[in-house]
Amino acid sequence: VNDTYEPGSTFKILTLATALEEGTVNLNSTFNCTGSIKVDGWTIGCSKRAGHGTQNLTQAVGNSCNPAFINIGFSVGTDTFHDYMEAFGLFDPTGVDLQGDAVGIAASKDAFTQLDLAAYSFGQNFTVTPLQMITAQAACINGDYLYTPYLVDKEIDSDGNVISQHDATPVRQVVSEETSATVREILEAGYGLASGAAPFKTPPLAKPFPAATPRKSSWPGSLKAI
Repeated sequence: VNDTYEPGSTFKILTLATALEEGTVNLNSTFNCTGSIKVDGWTIGCSKRAGHGTQNLTQAVGNSCNPAFINIGFSVGTDTFHDYMEAFGLFDPTGVDLQGDAVGIAASKDAFTQLDLAAYSFGQNFTVTPLQMITAQAACINGDYLYTPYLVDKEIDSDGNVISQHDATPVRQVVSEETSATVREILEAGYGLASGAAPFKTPPLAKPFPAATPRKSSWPGSLKAI
């Protein structure tokens, strides 16, 4: 809630969802990893120093390949990438019903450079709280909505009357339902390939997401805010 950290590779889900939503990558995209990539004079390495070679998008995700994700981030561009970070709620408190709801440290949009984009694409050089991260990740895979996390669903008095009820209305829609489904598909297949195990198949959702109207927002560009 109030401690922050660099999310690292756990952030790659957001980079993936952003690029898929913007249409800058798809399942047929390929990436070549030689073990490192140079950005503005800096050499950024991959975990596999010998490089992963040519990979499709699913393989790049399964390999958690830094150079591939840097190029995925580059395909989106600095301004749009920063907009999505904001839309995913990473620059604001989550609104959870606990004290100390904090935010991390990140570059402002005006100061966001190509080198920042390279590092942010694989989750480095900025900080978030774990709760901000899991809330944003959930928006990538739950069918497209960003929700406010909570502990207490409702308060009732001694007579059983509801005093207060958590507002389950989505904050906003960040990516489309189609993008969300594709992210799930890639994660299931990609990490199965990387581990050598059969891809894990998530069970169907227990119930459809509520047909609630998200609270009004005004996100720029192609963000699906309503």
